[in-house]
Amino acid sequence: MHYRAVETTDEYVARLETGADWRAEIESLADAVDADAAWFTALGAVQDAELWFYDQDACEYEPIEFDEPLEVASCVGNVSLLEGDRFAHTHVVLSGPDGNAVAGHLNEATVWAGEVHMRVFEEPLERDHDETTDLDLWL
Repeated sequence: MHYRAVETTDEYVARLETGADWRAEIESLADAVDADAAWFTALGAVQDAELWFYDQDACEYEPIEFDEPLEVASCVGNVSLLEGDRFAHTHVVLSGPDGNAVAGHLNEATVWAGEVHMRVFEEPLERDHDETTDLDLWL
């Protein structure tokens, strides 16, 4: 296990813009507040979404697309540096009008309404390729 203590500096709340990309909005917030590392939670609704499921045998993401309005029942993630850019690693639980839920790694989604809380860490977090999982993980 790799771990380290983190100190937080600032906390922000933001409203995501209707019609924008959900994850890109979180990355824009990180850019605006100069956050190279952060933890966030969010909620709201999206007009469509593409989730990714990671196939551990094939070591690749499988996309799952939804072209319908969905509630963001839960959204959690972190911001870190990936190849020098801020990257919002985002997981969501989405639900439809029947109450059934789907969950996974959020690649993209169109915001209908969204609110985010971001807690910024003092020191940056960086991602690098991990050969065992074939994922970009924290150093």
